[in-house]
Amino acid sequence: MERIVTTTKDGSKTLLIKDLNENYHSGHGALQEARHVFINNGLNLSQHYEIHILELGFGTGLNVLVTLNEFLRNDKCHVIHYYTLEKYPVKQAEITELAYESLFDEEKIADLNAKIHACEWEKKVEIVPDFYLTKFKCDFFEIENIPMPSIDLVYFDCFGARVQPDLWEQPLLEMVADKMGMGALFTTYSSKGSVRRILKELGFKVEKRPGPPGKREMMIAWKASEPAS
Repeated sequence: MERIVTTTKDGSKTLLIKDLNENYHSGHGALQEARHVFINNGLNLSQHYEIHILELGFGTGLNVLVTLNEFLRNDKCHVIHYYTLEKYPVKQAEITELAYESLFDEEKIADLNAKIHACEWEKKVEIVPDFYLTKFKCDFFEIENIPMPSIDLVYFDCFGARVQPDLWEQPLLEMVADKMGMGALFTTYSSKGSVRRILKELGFKVEKRPGPPGKREMMIAWKASEPAS
């Protein structure tokens, strides 16, 4: 599938899959969406000293980068283990054109962005002291076979249900829930009613929150219990 780089309304860039007419991020602002959904309504809500994060999926690497930037500027998070899945990695030319390093004030971010993308797949890499990244090149439905510790925080950043409805249905959501510990947080840009119902059935306490610019609502969900048998 052909991908082209486009500029969103906050000046940050994203990728557009032409055949699907689907962006990797909100056209209203890739950077502000990532910060709002996954930092303000995800990472910054966690009370863990050591946080295990699972992301579906890695995509352009922007969510890793905003998480790393927050880690560097905020001593609340002392250790992060970040696990991310991606079936179709972006190309180096696309990474260069996206130029995400220009969005951050942290002087080391350009080198760190390059390191994030250069990491060998299926290998745990320490990006900076106490921030560990493991990338898995695989289909999301292979998640049940991937070894990882109990997850504290899920970034559910799949393509929208319009183009990939199976990613927002019970089989995948249940696999993700099985990776999460009690009290773990699930956050996503979506507020789809069927997803809220599935998460509740899986033992989550679901909460609607104001969405990022251009989207009225999003949701977070705390794993409160195991699903009823």
